Amino acid sequence: MPAPLNAFKAALIEGKLQIGLWLGLANAYTAEIAAGAGFEWLLIDGEHAPNDLPTMVGQLQAIAASPSHAVVRAPIGEAWIIKQLLDIGAQTILVPMVETAEQAAALVRAMKYPPQGIRGVGAALARASNFNRVPDYLTTANAQTCLLVQVETVAALQAIEEIAAVDGVDGIFIGPSDLAADMGFLGRPGERAVQDAVERGIARIIATGKGAGILTADEALAHRYIELGARFVAVGTDVTLLSRATSGLSARFKQTDPTDASGQSSGY
Repeated sequence: MPAPLNAFKAALIEGKLQIGLWLGLANAYTAEIAAGAGFEWLLIDGEHAPNDLPTMVGQLQAIAASPSHAVVRAPIGEAWIIKQLLDIGAQTILVPMVETAEQAAALVRAMKYPPQGIRGVGAALARASNFNRVPDYLTTANAQTCLLVQVETVAALQAIEEIAAVDGVDGIFIGPSDLAADMGFLGRPGERAVQDAVERGIARIIATGKGAGILTADEALAHRYIELGARFVAVGTDVTLLSRATSGLSARFKQTDPTDASGQSSGY
């Protein structure tokens, strides 16, 4: 019996559009609610959400009962945390702040068992192998792992082609919020200069043959990115959905403007 098929990775290879939602509430109950909504993928955020390995495990278990595919964003691109995320059952990992091909190559090695990589062999203890009940896990797992890297600085965008050329990088995700900050537009990813850079970046990723991804809570922008050819697009976050809904409900009864307390959008 081999490792489970990574349907998200298969869809990327086929060029299929996959719509996702960001999970930042760090809660298995809300992950289960989102998993029933019909999204192709759900991102469990380990970078900016208050997640640790146990909360991630709970969310992976909740999502596993649905057709949605779980993607986990590592807090940092280090081999030790990637090893742990793979062992708890994440097959697809998104790594933030990748700026060079050398970084990308190191991440590929962290994702793979030897001889292709340096992933530690501890599958007998791991949820990933169904606790050693998948007899061929070690020999088949490499083919089902999926590495997504985030380019979110000016330097990273300049290196898109070099990063994409690294064998084992399956998709490239543009981070508009950090890119905006790096370009001098902190909290303003909608600025024309930022959006021009994002659109050029998507086109260059597509030209390499790799899947292009992005997150935005702006529906018009999401449709624009899809039109440009982005193929894994997160169209909102659980935090923003709850925040907007609760503020709107309160405002309707208090006759206040729900945008008064919303602050400037960062793109999430």
